[in-house]
Parts: sequence; C-alpha cells; structure tokens
Amino acid sequence: MGVRLHKKYGPIVRIGPNQLSYIDPRAWKDIQGHRVGGRGGFPKDRSLMGHQEHSDILHADDATHTRQRRIFSHAFSEKALREQESLIRGYTDLLVSKLEEKTSRRDGHTKDNTTTVDIVRMYNFTTFDIMADLTFGEPLGMLQDGDYVPWVSNIFSSVKYMVMGTFLRVYPIFGRLFAPLLSSSLKAEMEKHTKYSNDRVDRRLQYDKDRGDIWSLVQRNADLNNISRGEMYANAQIFMIAGTETTATLLSGLTFLLCRNSDKLRILCREIRSLHLQDLNIINLQRLPYLNACLEEGLRMYPPAPGVVPRVAPQGGSTVCGQFVPEGTATSVAQYAAYTSAYNFADPHDFVPERWFAEPPEKYAEDNKEVVQPFSYGPRNCIGKNLAYHEMRLILAIVLWKFDIELADKNSNWIKQKSFGIWEKPPLDVHLYFREGCM
Repeated sequence: MGVRLHKKYGPIVRIGPNQLSYIDPRAWKDIQGHRVGGRGGFPKDRSLMGHQEHSDILHADDATHTRQRRIFSHAFSEKALREQESLIRGYTDLLVSKLEEKTSRRDGHTKDNTTTVDIVRMYNFTTFDIMADLTFGEPLGMLQDGDYVPWVSNIFSSVKYMVMGTFLRVYPIFGRLFAPLLSSSLKAEMEKHTKYSNDRVDRRLQYDKDRGDIWSLVQRNADLNNISRGEMYANAQIFMIAGTETTATLLSGLTFLLCRNSDKLRILCREIRSLHLQDLNIINLQRLPYLNACLEEGLRMYPPAPGVVPRVAPQGGSTVCGQFVPEGTATSVAQYAAYTSAYNFADPHDFVPERWFAEPPEKYAEDNKEVVQPFSYGPRNCIGKNLAYHEMRLILAIVLWKFDIELADKNSNWIKQKSFGIWEKPPLDVHLYFREGCM
C-alpha cells in the first residue's frame, strides 16, 4: 500500500489522522538522528508496543537502551566478531557439506538422485544454528539433522504475534474480531518461545564457559549486575528473532536476484573465486567491492524487515524534511517504498550492484543511496549490524566459491511476496553444481 500511495502522492503522505509516511532520505536524520542543542528526539510510539515486564534493547526507553547497549556492545564489537569467526565458519562449512550431498556433477549424476535444493530452508538452518550457539552456547542441530526444531516454528509465530498485536493497537476497531484468535493460537506459540529461550539463558549462565559467545563476552567486559535476569531473557528472545530469519532472508533474496541476473552472478563469482578458499575470511571479504555492492543492492530491493517502526514528534513539535510536524504525530520512513521509488533511484526495479560503487555509472550517480537504512538509523540502529554483514558475506562467498547455482524454475516470480513484519517466503528451489576443481 505504501508503494502505491507514495507513487501517487509524493515523498510525504498522510496515511492516517495522525500519521505521516516519508520516502525522502532526509527523514531518517530528522526523525531518528542524533539530537544537538538539547532538542528532544522522536521517541518510539509506546502505544504500539504493549505491556512488557522486562525491556529489551529494541523496545526500551532511551535511558534503558543506552545502558543495555553499553553492556552488549562488547559482544558485537569488531574484536568480538573476529573471535566468533571460527564458529560462523564452522557452520558455513557444515552448510557446504550438506549442500554437497544434494549437488549435481555436470554430467547429470547426483549423489542422492535429486538436484533440487530449497536454499531458503538451508540458509534458515545455518543462521538459526549460528545465533543459537552465540546466544545460548549450544547449537540447535538443524543443519546436522536437516529439519526445523519446534522452537524455530515458535519464533516464526512469535513474530506474527508481535506484528498482529501492533496492528490491533493501531486499529483497535478490529480488536473484537481478531483478539480471540490472537490469544488462542499465536499467543501460545509466543509463550513457548519465551519459556524455551528463558530456560536456555538459565542453562548457559550456570556454567562458566569462555567460548566467545554473547554471554562470555558480556561477562568478560561488563558488570552483569547492571542488567537483570529478566532483561537477559528479553534480549535473548530478541537476538534469536532479529539475528536469524532476517539474515537468511537477505541471503535468500540475493540468491534469487543473482540467479535472475546471470551477468551479475558471473562477475561476483569471478571476484570471489580470485581468492583461495582459505583466504575467504571476514577481513578479506570486507575488501571485495562487487560482493559488498551486491549485498547493498540486495538490501535495497529485498529489505529483510520491510515494515516501519513509528516515532512520535516530541513536545512542541519538530521539523521533518523542511516542514513542521505537530507534537504527537506518528512519523516513519516507508522502507520498501523508499528503496524502490524512482524518487530515489534510477531503474529502481532493476538489480544494479554498480550503483553502489564509489564512482558509479553516470546514470546512477544521483541515486539517493543514503535512504537505504535496513538496520535503522541513529543511536538506536541495529547493534548486530556488523555481525549480520560478516555472516552474509562469509556464507554467500563460500557457497558461490564451491558451487555453480541456478534457479530450478527459470520463470519463478519468487520475490513477489506478502509481508507481515517479515516476508512470507515460499521455498526457493535451486540447482547446485560442483564447480570444476572443487570436488
């Protein structure tokens, strides 16, 4: 809906009696940027969050967020990420091993008589196994066993529960119709996720295991007396939601886009394969311009969390994109609409990684690339941003180094999906082939 409204009415649209939607890149700084001179910021709309017994880093007020971010920042620093690389690489190697079992040789012979792989499923297994190990010090075993554990199904349901809860608070008129359904089904799944997550935090904190996971890094560098057990529970739940499905979503979407644009895929494979396999590490991959351009273009065309988190204009009102916004007005950047609008990009629906070069082709030199903020913006941006980038680079690079890949259905329209906070992704079936010399 936001795409159509902004296409018809322009970069600023009134989408409700007290709601403004933006696709102008200046809105990020005006709404969510650092404040100077004592000016009040735009707080999150607390009315949309519902009751929380313990605050997590995503939903906390500014003071609590600052305290929690200081504590968890040690676990997401560049130093910590270098410690965690071997863990991420271990699961990536396991992913490759499992993919090899379903991979064709070019003569058509396969190890298990099938050449089709649902790559969405495999990416999900990988990212959930990684984040569970980082968050709780133990894996889920989904890659090894080749199936989802019930808890992950609870997590998907939990996201829907949170999104539907927000919807009912925005439009209370629908509450009488949908609240009973919400409480009887999705709420139960949310409660299962909460209990399972809390139990794992308790189990992890019972033993002193300095293994580079989130809690050992926090214990090593911060005072755990500054965070309650309830806040630990709440943040572990958020890490397992925000640090898993979103990464797998980007990898899935980017794989589709690359397969649909074989010329871009060839360029990327050539860049990645110029390195030896043992040299594919987080430091070297940061330096690959085409790989990083592909990631940015994937995030633009298929942002993992395309929804919005409204902020409320502060007391006395404020200015957004050069116009006064009255106190109490809900404001937000419509990410997907902004990222795919001709207002911001030439050829907005074309996959053009080159637009992200330091010196892009002339046609794309005026693109408003600063509007793309999939990890949010300002002092409350995603604390796991660097981890996500390292994980995405490493997984994609090693998969493309080892395999040639193509869509099983060349005419697939897979990327056309519904979104309820996260994309409702169907399976993405691909054919994988052993790259010559890599068997």
